[in-house]
Amino acid sequence: MKLSSAILSFALAAASAAASAADGLIELKSQHAAKATMDKLEELVKQRGLSVFARIDHAAGAAKVNKSLRATELLIFGNPQGGTPLMECAQTAGIDLPLKALVWEDAAGQVWLGYNDPAYLAQRHGAAACPVVENLRKALGGLAEATVAR
Repeated sequence: MKLSSAILSFALAAASAAASAADGLIELKSQHAAKATMDKLEELVKQRGLSVFARIDHAAGAAKVNKSLRATELLIFGNPQGGTPLMECAQTAGIDLPLKALVWEDAAGQVWLGYNDPAYLAQRHGAAACPVVENLRKALGGLAEATVAR
């Protein structure tokens, strides 16, 4: 009886820990400082022919209102060739496009790169079978891996 209670407690703790993670967010540890990670991501995005629509420095924004925030930057990027096919499957996916990637430094000083999993976005919009999803996943995954690698 005690063993089954311990197993149940462990399972509940694991489930609540998993539930606290952002749904559909893929996170990779970076081997670089936050600014260097974002600079590398932006450079790779441009090299691959994608448009950069905005680079938002959330820490700088926080400083403008006398708040402190560890390094946190958002890159908004993409192109119609990648996004339009997803919106053809589900036009509401336009709320999640263009693509976004976030670079942040956690409380321990570890830098992370995170982005929305295209499969999660497709599922969210009822387009899980959309043929472009796998291509988007591969493209984003390759971009993210290249960014965080040494």
